[in-house]
Amino acid sequence: MELFELLKALIDIPSPSGKEHIISDFLEDFLKDMGLEIYLQDVGSGRKNIFAYKGEPLIVLSTHTDVVSPHIGYSEDDEFIYGRGACDAKGVLACQIKSIERLIEAGEDDIGLLFVVGEEYGSDGARKAAEIPNRCVYLICGEPTENRLASCTKGGLRFELIARGRAAHSAYPEEGDSAIEKLINICHDLLKLRLPSEDRFGLTTLNIGVVKGGTHSNVIPALAKAEVMIRTATDSNSIKRCIESVVKDRAEIEYHFETEPVSLMTMPGFEHAKMSYTTDIPLLKNWGLPLLIGPGSPLSAHSDNERVSKDQLKKGVELYTRLIMELKSLA
Repeated sequence: MELFELLKALIDIPSPSGKEHIISDFLEDFLKDMGLEIYLQDVGSGRKNIFAYKGEPLIVLSTHTDVVSPHIGYSEDDEFIYGRGACDAKGVLACQIKSIERLIEAGEDDIGLLFVVGEEYGSDGARKAAEIPNRCVYLICGEPTENRLASCTKGGLRFELIARGRAAHSAYPEEGDSAIEKLINICHDLLKLRLPSEDRFGLTTLNIGVVKGGTHSNVIPALAKAEVMIRTATDSNSIKRCIESVVKDRAEIEYHFETEPVSLMTMPGFEHAKMSYTTDIPLLKNWGLPLLIGPGSPLSAHSDNERVSKDQLKKGVELYTRLIMELKSLA
């Protein structure tokens, strides 16, 4: 299957986090047809990670099979391919497959692919994949970097704020206690907060991504929640102390996900850049020294106009192939 044809097939399979079953089945069959050995790892609810390999891999290409919602089908023009996952990360996935296919045809072995579920929400796939025995020396993780080797990535801290109040008739607000007003005030204070950072990773940034609360417009709300994601440029504990100093006893805080910033291996002859997102790399420490590279721009990821350049896709295959061969000489 040609590169763009493969990407079309991948994009047109909906695979939001938690519902990666169909794309995993597709990849299992496709990779078997390539002649790879397949290890399927159950992640729960019928979802599975895929470790596909030839020989005893020293170098593994890895990315994730899930995407954010909503699903957007495939389309294209002369320059770009569009659709959910076009750059994050089904374009990456297609390039990685075609690179391994090319290397196998050239007689190479001791290489593999690791495709995990759940990266966009909680990284349960990567946590499980850390249990897979391997002798990998280098892990080449794929995310949109515009085909530049990432010199570092930020960490991530995701938490939920839960504000509680007392319900009452909205005509008599003095009888109630608005959880939404509490939550709004807390969020306002968080957005004004100057969070600690380190120059080598950039600025720590905060996004209030989901807000929920109340039942009806004529009821003082007794409960309100907000989901917050922080891209951390320093250790998580220092960020937590800042958050807790602002929230105090006005709401409960439930931490759901955290990873630390990561410095990454780079190679001469490749363009380098810092990346402001986090990846599964901190959870895959037993898979060798990490590198990060892939086609597509992170500025396009998760947007309604997600896209990837056809030229970057073709170059991505070349770069993965070249990187594997250079790393094999070092392994």
